[in-house]
Amino acid sequence: MSEFNSIMDIKQYGHIRIKLSGIMDVKGITRNKMRSLTGVKYEVIDRYYKAENVERVDLDFLAKVCYVLDCRIEDILEYSKD
Repeated sequence: MSEFNSIMDIKQYGHIRIKLSGIMDVKGITRNKMRSLTGVKYEVIDRYYKAENVERVDLDFLAKVCYVLDCRIEDILEYSKD
């Protein structure tokens, strides 16, 4: 029975913070400019920029953003245990 309880425990694994707005602001890249440079829809860029409603990560989008901003993935995403 104790094995069953351990499977059902809710674990806190931490969270991923999206820092796209900060690096875009520092580099002076607007969401419209990012749309032009990547070919990605404004709505998608806006969602990542605001860090809202991002449930699944699009690796192609992140690769384009890293290329355009000349940055590393760690500059955009940050893992925290709390």
